[in-house]
Amino acid sequence: MTSTHQRPQVPEVVARPGRWLALSVLVLAVLLVAVDATVLGLATPYISEDLEPSGTQLLWIGDVYSFVIAGLLVSMGSLGDRIGRKKLLLTGAVAFGAVSVLNAYATTPELMILARALLGVAGATLMPSTLALIRNIFHDPRERSLAVGIWGAMASAGAAVGPVVGGFLLEHFWWGSVFLINLPVMAVLVVVGVKLIPESKNPVQGPWDLPSVALSLVGMIGVVYAVKEAASHGLTWDVALSALAGLSALAGFVRRQLTLASPLLDMRLFRNRGFSGAVLADLLTILGLSGLVFFLSQFLQLVQGRRPFEAGLAELPAAIGAVVAGLVAGAVARRFSVRVVVAGGLAAVGLSLAVLTGLSQDTGYPLLGTVLLVVGVGAGFSFTVTADVILSSVPKEQAGAASAVSETAYELGAALGIALLGSIVTGVYAGFTVPAGTPAEVADAAHASLGSAVESAGALPPAQAHELLGSAQGAFVDGLQVAAGIGAAVLLVTSVAAWFLLRGQQLEK
Repeated sequence: MTSTHQRPQVPEVVARPGRWLALSVLVLAVLLVAVDATVLGLATPYISEDLEPSGTQLLWIGDVYSFVIAGLLVSMGSLGDRIGRKKLLLTGAVAFGAVSVLNAYATTPELMILARALLGVAGATLMPSTLALIRNIFHDPRERSLAVGIWGAMASAGAAVGPVVGGFLLEHFWWGSVFLINLPVMAVLVVVGVKLIPESKNPVQGPWDLPSVALSLVGMIGVVYAVKEAASHGLTWDVALSALAGLSALAGFVRRQLTLASPLLDMRLFRNRGFSGAVLADLLTILGLSGLVFFLSQFLQLVQGRRPFEAGLAELPAAIGAVVAGLVAGAVARRFSVRVVVAGGLAAVGLSLAVLTGLSQDTGYPLLGTVLLVVGVGAGFSFTVTADVILSSVPKEQAGAASAVSETAYELGAALGIALLGSIVTGVYAGFTVPAGTPAEVADAAHASLGSAVESAGALPPAQAHELLGSAQGAFVDGLQVAAGIGAAVLLVTSVAAWFLLRGQQLEK
């Protein structure tokens, strides 16, 4: 670990009053990247109709963005430590805006998947840079906790705000507009960021190890792909090979980091029980939040028949809960303890998912709104405090690498939430029985996804269409119940684990 005697001499820059303005610019980037992870939830039916992707392609469109970000975050966090976090942030912002245009005007499922992957590459430069810059801008622990709280609130809220923004745009414009909103925000980030954000980097710079970058990317994507495919189609040979390749690459990555003089990620950080517990809690908090938001978006539209904007507004309690909890999380953790706040947050998300095992097609909004609010509060508390724990565990010159660990957990959680819970829903849904006499091509389309079922039912006589939709929607709700039950069990077990792993962990006073 780099000696604290080698920290860069920047206190006179850090202490200037403009640090809060600089923070406001940084959270713009966080909000946008988080929104982009969930904004597709509402656009999915429109993309299905326009691009006609298969069920598997639709899942890839939904989660390849998060997969690529998760695979590259550690590498990009380390790159920012070396070349300068401000430089990487602003370069990534320009790329993010440019690739957003490609997403908006994609004409085939394959091009859409590629565009989402490229957006993930650009997004991977933004997230660790923002948290690392906060670590270097705010030296006072309490100020830093508040700054991390605001950052965490935007990251958590972005996942829930995505459907609101998407819903509004989808009611007034075509689905590509959900990407074009990135352009003005990124323009503001670049123009204002050039003046307000101070540069920071690790003064002891080793080479950026490309073999480590490749091992991290191959390992992360291989493992996540295997998990997703196993959840959808069972354990096949290609899934097993993908898992083996991914795990081998990650093992190679760990071994290589332990031998490098200047590793991309200092693996010794994970010997700290509190650091490891915070990373685990971070990942599973976001898994519960993103999975819930993703499948409830479809439930509200395709099962309960709400318009996109209405469905987005219906999910707003999750954003409100996350913002409020994020802003007070640091103070609450100091008043009680880190483990009380994190374990309690995880338990709140888990119990909320357990309530959804009783979901039905006509479940009223008061119950859904309450569940979303509790999930938002739980996620806001847990995610914000774990990010603070991770960030304060390392010297500030290693802030990029530590931030990348936190962000990797966030993005991997988002990807796994959609992949695992979404794949469970898809697996249960695909087994429903179509009405007798349904044409084969309509039946095949209906089994691919609920969006396809809604669209293909238009070609049937009204009575038959009604029966097909009723059967498809019932199967989708059955899938949600199973996914919610599994998610609840995972989060409640994690809550217990966090209670023990975070024992004695305290935020800096």
